[in-house]
Amino acid sequence: MSILKLKPSCKDYLWGGQRLAEEYGIEYNGEILAEAWELSCHPDGPSMIANGPFAGKTLKEYIDMEGREVLGRHCRRFRDFPILIKFIDAKQNLSVQVHPNNQYALRNEGQFGKTEMWYVMDAKEGAFLYYGFKREVSREEFARRIQEDTLLEVLHAVPVQKGDVLFIESGTIHAIGQDIMIAEIQQNSNVTYRVYDYGRVGKDGKKRDLHIEKALAVTKRVPIVKNSSYPHVADCDYFTVDKLNLDGRMMKKMEGMVTEDSFVSILVLDGEGRITSGEESLTYRKGDSLFLPAGSGAYQIEGSCDALVTSIREKAGPVRIGIDIGGRNTKIGLVDVAQKFLAYREIPFDTEKTPKETLEEIGAAVLTLLEEKQIALDQCVSVGIGAAGTVLRDQGVIAYSNNIKWDHVPAAEILSKILPLPIHAANNGDCAALGEAAAGAARGYQDVLMLTIGRGVGSGLILDGKIYERRKGGSTELGHMVIAENGRMCTCGRKGCLEAYVSTTAVRKETEETLGRPMELQELFALAGEGDKAAQLVTENYIRKLGTGIVNMINSFRPQAVIIGGNLAEAGDEWLEPLRKLVEENCFGGENSEIPEIEPAALGRKAGVIGAANLV
Repeated sequence: MSILKLKPSCKDYLWGGQRLAEEYGIEYNGEILAEAWELSCHPDGPSMIANGPFAGKTLKEYIDMEGREVLGRHCRRFRDFPILIKFIDAKQNLSVQVHPNNQYALRNEGQFGKTEMWYVMDAKEGAFLYYGFKREVSREEFARRIQEDTLLEVLHAVPVQKGDVLFIESGTIHAIGQDIMIAEIQQNSNVTYRVYDYGRVGKDGKKRDLHIEKALAVTKRVPIVKNSSYPHVADCDYFTVDKLNLDGRMMKKMEGMVTEDSFVSILVLDGEGRITSGEESLTYRKGDSLFLPAGSGAYQIEGSCDALVTSIREKAGPVRIGIDIGGRNTKIGLVDVAQKFLAYREIPFDTEKTPKETLEEIGAAVLTLLEEKQIALDQCVSVGIGAAGTVLRDQGVIAYSNNIKWDHVPAAEILSKILPLPIHAANNGDCAALGEAAAGAARGYQDVLMLTIGRGVGSGLILDGKIYERRKGGSTELGHMVIAENGRMCTCGRKGCLEAYVSTTAVRKETEETLGRPMELQELFALAGEGDKAAQLVTENYIRKLGTGIVNMINSFRPQAVIIGGNLAEAGDEWLEPLRKLVEENCFGGENSEIPEIEPAALGRKAGVIGAANLV
């Protein structure tokens, strides 16, 4: 189905009139119809589908049934439906109010802030609205004027007429005046801080609440500098709005295209006619709201109409958040489109805290990092989590991790309460491989195998440019490939795993037994390089065991590149040529097969963070 006609959710706020019912055909039996939420997935007022097989379903139910693909690629960065479109009939003055930005609203209200635009549908002669300040005012003057009822004296009163457009960025003080009808397109939020309300009382007979302290915290107290959105009516990261005009004579037909990038909303302000998309065709009239799913293809509008056409464009300058949860610390990075760090931080992993407490601490650390770097949360498009162990990617659940001792932790769900963005999760070994493929030693390769040597042996596998994932979720655990039957005991409970021979834990144990004291890989290879025979025997055995495991992996997956990261990559490169030679001599097919490149990791400890930031 490629054309949905929507039925709005109606609001009877005390300042409203009846023109939306009388002139725009909105079905409503009450005495006051202040707002009609024409395109809405907001729980405070969802719009319904009025036609076709989904008639009677809410728009959100339709999206849930058909999948988020109907919203388009540019909406992937939003956790929830991105916008809300409404008609407003202001028979009386609306309260003077302000909307917070995303970060403030999320911290204090648990939902997004609000940036919006107004298109004036009609206004009586002499009508005006308030839009920002006449001049800059201090916080103290702002507070005093609210207290003294003199705030209107410093607000900018703007006369308006049909066709005027105003863009109201979050933090802008504003109020719609009486006898104005407006089409409003906004972020999907219902957060408003009321500053002044003309002394009115609500249905309960009491004066309506004001939100003065919150308003003082979020209001921009300077005059508005208007910016052009040409060639659009309005354009921002949340919505792009264009005007459609058909006079039915000289211009009586328009053709458009709904690509897979974004859905299209058509809000009919005036006129009537027919819209066709594919094999579907239906009539429209003044007051209708139409939704065309992403990928619907070509459509045609005929007749006479004024309409606002809304879509979602690609994010400008997007920032992605990468999180790598390890047994000793958690690494957090803010990554730009060029795979460069805008900010990076490590916080210790506290084994005494519950998983929920740890994830809440991580979320708070991300918000703090954004504030320190003056990056707005709405500049971020996604969050990626990498964690040791088995991760159910489609659920965002860390099912099992023997390193951090987590068991079926709904990481994405917990973190989304603090960071309301699309959140993806994967094994941190896979994230490290993805990071090296995106910006490191394996850049340009589509098939990449990576081993990260640390207290354990993490593995990551990228095939055809994507993380390899088993049918039931989880990732490869190649560190637990058995290379010695009835060999050393591994932390997983089995014997002879690769991890039991080449992890730093295993090396410390072997060097203590053979060299008299535990050593890290860097020290061991340095000692061997100085000619110590015992150390040379240990390193030769180490390379042989590692090579055996890598050969088995190459024979199984045939990657283009094998990347070695972690502590071994930091231990010099004395191991690299012997390992390459061993692999070349033992891979199936030898010279007749494609021997992959073997390289040390280039991104070091930050590979997993960049990889997590690239999860989509």
